[in-house]
Amino acid sequence: MNATTPDQQLMELLDRIAARDEAALKQLYDQTASRLYGLALRIVGKKEWAEDVLQDSFLGIWRNAGTYRDSLSPPLAWMGMLVRSRALDFLRRRRAERLHLNVPIEDMEELPQDPQAQGPMQLVEASEQAAVLHQCMQRLEDAQRQVVSLAYLKDLSHSELASYLKLPLGTVKTWMRRSLEQLRKCMARHV
Repeated sequence: MNATTPDQQLMELLDRIAARDEAALKQLYDQTASRLYGLALRIVGKKEWAEDVLQDSFLGIWRNAGTYRDSLSPPLAWMGMLVRSRALDFLRRRRAERLHLNVPIEDMEELPQDPQAQGPMQLVEASEQAAVLHQCMQRLEDAQRQVVSLAYLKDLSHSELASYLKLPLGTVKTWMRRSLEQLRKCMARHV
């Protein structure tokens, strides 16, 4: 009996969604919505907005499931990038909608400022960094990319990764160290 991994289950659901299987979309939603909602909430900062982003993201998953390639990233990473993209688009639209208020520049100092809020330049820089990171991740070998993705997206420790992937702990640690070093060098070239 061959047990399927969570990634394999998600890939099978994405294949079924690409074939327009609505039941598969519901299953995928049930399995991943809480994590993807948490990601959206961290980016947009409001529950209502995060719900809108999540809904838009699942529509995007429905439309784009056929474009998913497991050789490029694990399914949860792909969905996370889609949610992140939709969340940043949502924030850009919100900012554009607020521009019509035409607040005179002199009055800007009087507006309350949220010290946690990112300005447009910080969002653009974050978006550019994410694109570079995605390119750098694609340069890693498949196994190393999977180790890094699982470590950060599923918040797994080295020992949990070793157990999950059925690999020796030393191998996981070596792959992680080498991968992070490669990513650091790649990112440094693009900064």
